[in-house]
Amino acid sequence: QVELVESGGGSVQAGGSLRLSCIASVTNYCMAWFRQSPGKEREGVAYITSGGTTYYADAVKGRFTISQENAKNTLYLQMNNLKPEDTGTYYCAAGSSGLCSLSQSYIHYWGQGTQVTVSS
Repeated sequence: QVELVESGGGSVQAGGSLRLSCIASVTNYCMAWFRQSPGKEREGVAYITSGGTTYYADAVKGRFTISQENAKNTLYLQMNNLKPEDTGTYYCAAGSSGLCSLSQSYIHYWGQGTQVTVSS
C-alpha cells in the first residue's frame, strides 16, 4: 500500500512563506508537487529525481524550492514570496523514476492534498 501524506498548508498573506512536507512510503521514484485552484486544471509545480535533479514550472521558478530528505522519506516544497495566484490544493505525487515530468500522465500515486491560501 503506497501512501503519500502531505502537511504544512495554511493561510498566509502575499509575500509570506510556507513549507509543505510529504512523507512517502515509496523510494526511488520521481517525486513532484502539483496544485489545483478552483475552476482550473491540476498543474505541475516542481519535480525532483531520485538523483536530486530539480525542475520548476515557470510560474514558481525563483520562489519555490523542492527538496527531499531520503533518510526520512520526506519531500518538501519551500514556498517564498507567495502570491494570491498560488492559492490552491497542493498534492504530493510519485511517478516513474526513469521519466520525470510535470505531466499528470506520468504520475502513479497521489497524496490527499493540503490547502494553501494566499490573501492579498
